[in-house]
Amino acid sequence: MEARTGPEDASDHLRPVVTVAVFVVTVAVNSLANIIPIGGHTTAEISDRFAVLVVPAGYVFSIWGLIYVLLGVFTVYQALPSLRTDPLLRRLGWLPALTGLLNIAWILLWQNEQFAPTLPVMVGLLVTLAIIEIRIRGDRIARTGAERWAVAVPFSVYFGWITVATIANAATVLAWAGFAGGGIDPAAIASAVLLVGLAIAIAMIARFRDPAYGLVIVWAYVGIVVKDSGSSLVQVVAGVAALVVAVVVVVVLAGRLPGRGRRAAGAAVTAG
Repeated sequence: MEARTGPEDASDHLRPVVTVAVFVVTVAVNSLANIIPIGGHTTAEISDRFAVLVVPAGYVFSIWGLIYVLLGVFTVYQALPSLRTDPLLRRLGWLPALTGLLNIAWILLWQNEQFAPTLPVMVGLLVTLAIIEIRIRGDRIARTGAERWAVAVPFSVYFGWITVATIANAATVLAWAGFAGGGIDPAAIASAVLLVGLAIAIAMIARFRDPAYGLVIVWAYVGIVVKDSGSSLVQVVAGVAALVVAVVVVVVLAGRLPGRGRRAAGAAVTAG
């Protein structure tokens, strides 16, 4: 394990405070977007204006509640005085706060119907979460239970959802811009986009052995199947993709079962 102590510096004191403040503002802005609502319409009402085949059923968006709960756990965890010099939190640095700022920017742009700039902001959020995922899992160091549940899982779930949200955001911006597929069947385009999302999901799960990320993809793709999009092709592709990701997740989870490593080691000794 990494050493968990070291000399403190100014950022070790400021970073947790800023992260807490940004999280509180993020939750507040998200809530006000649907309570007031900001711009006169809720986030869902604006989204429903566009007939986009890769947007899942409305209930799927309830995952935001889980995401904010998990991020709340991370926010409290990283603010503990005993963890000011924690190597993992230092490695993440200001990136968690940046995700909050990007989230706030996206909400304000969307609520004020500034659709074009929402896409680069969403891509920026996706890239930031990808960097966080790499920094959490890239060093292959075994994490403590607290680190897994308070740091790794929250950002895995967030990253998984934003992967799908970026696809939906891009499709929505294209619909807003009047792009009708250039003569190509919209269902075929949507199916191709879903397959790209599938490839990304499999690559991420295989690279980082991250079942939480995969389960979010399954949740979103099943939501696309459930939604009556009027396209059986999109529903079939989304359903098959969800099944494939679910199988990959099961394989990853099976690889973590207690005793599997011992059985493998025993088999190697016997073979030798």
